[in-house]
Amino acid sequence: MNKKKKSIPELRFPEFKNEGEWEKKNLGNVFSIFQGFAFSSEDSVSSGTRWLKIADVGIQQMKEDNPTYLPSGYKEDYQRFLVKKGDFVMALTRPILNMELKIAQVDDTFHNALLNQRVGKIVTSNNANFIYYIIQTSKIVESINKNIAGNEPPNLSFQQIEDIEIFIPRKKSEQQKIAACLSSLDEIIEAQSLKLMALKDHKNGLMQNLFPQEGEKAPKYRFPEFIKEGNWIKENVGDVYDFKVTNSFARECLNYENGSVKNIHYGDIHTKFNTLFDITKEDVPYINPDVPIEKIRKECYCIAGDIVFADASEDMNDVGKSIEIVNLNKEKLVSGLHTLLARQKEKKLAIGFGGYLFKSDWVRKQIQREAQGAKVLGISVTRISNVQISYPKNQKEQQDISSCLSSLDEIITTQTKKIEQLKRHKKGLMQGLFPKMIN
Repeated sequence: MNKKKKSIPELRFPEFKNEGEWEKKNLGNVFSIFQGFAFSSEDSVSSGTRWLKIADVGIQQMKEDNPTYLPSGYKEDYQRFLVKKGDFVMALTRPILNMELKIAQVDDTFHNALLNQRVGKIVTSNNANFIYYIIQTSKIVESINKNIAGNEPPNLSFQQIEDIEIFIPRKKSEQQKIAACLSSLDEIIEAQSLKLMALKDHKNGLMQNLFPQEGEKAPKYRFPEFIKEGNWIKENVGDVYDFKVTNSFARECLNYENGSVKNIHYGDIHTKFNTLFDITKEDVPYINPDVPIEKIRKECYCIAGDIVFADASEDMNDVGKSIEIVNLNKEKLVSGLHTLLARQKEKKLAIGFGGYLFKSDWVRKQIQREAQGAKVLGISVTRISNVQISYPKNQKEQQDISSCLSSLDEIITTQTKKIEQLKRHKKGLMQGLFPKMIN
């Protein structure tokens, strides 16, 4: 492919196929960054004019957690720092996360908000939506990252990136067409993401009502056939479960290619394993063949119904996070580094019920209260054994609760995959819609 062809994208709308090459320009000729004002934290008030800070700028979205405000009168005094709905802003401190640019479009929530220092507004005479997308292409992000590398925290100034070369269409109508195509896809992704959030909220509501809260003897919601079953049984974890010995194999002792025994690492409980662990649906590492496993006792291999806890976390929300083994497919599995392996003394809980029981509000709050530590929080067998759990005596009721929640989890998983597929499609589309030769 010669240089001329590289300045033309692989995908082009029919009406622009005869328009020739895209024009090479520096970023400094395409847009500029208007930085906000250095408002003091002492200016913060409980209500007034919305204050747009770095923490409010995510990757292609505005965050609405922990809103901050400046006095209403500041809107008149600092008019030049107001942003409007539709403006594009980017974080200038730690501007890149996982090789994605922290840039977003101002929405209704931040309309007429005051822009803080280290947040920049995109100013351009080109199509702003087009600029928003082109500076998110991988080559541009790589170039930006290269220019700010080595700083801690990494801070971006426009002078660092204004000489980066890009190609843009000569006609603004082509810019507009590309931007409209990608923004339409973003709208679909956003709609699907909102649906996913609604599903997760629905599940959280069900969890709060299908399990008793603190002080309650039965849940608020109950399937009709079990309404007259009476109060749930209340016991300590230590009355229901024994704890087995786990290993301390680090990541270096594990691989995803071959071995005879698979191993649950606590980090995977935090990041990827489903509440109900089916080994045929999870990506689980093997213990390296050269690592001796002869000392692992037979009783320490996982069986269906076991609960595996991650006993350490830097995040209170994750400490004691757990999964339940529901299907091993005749494979050998052990519980590894920083985990606790709990097995029922008697078959009091139906397979699948325990996984959700240990995710219920009251049980999670107790586990968090039992956690100890400063920077890294931990939970021990002794302390988790003191946690109280409640369960219905009738295992059919347990099974129905588990089936209800696992069915919802399957819908959530399907929805998550749909969003991931749309994002992959968008990434591929962007690779085709923009020329590859970006220096």
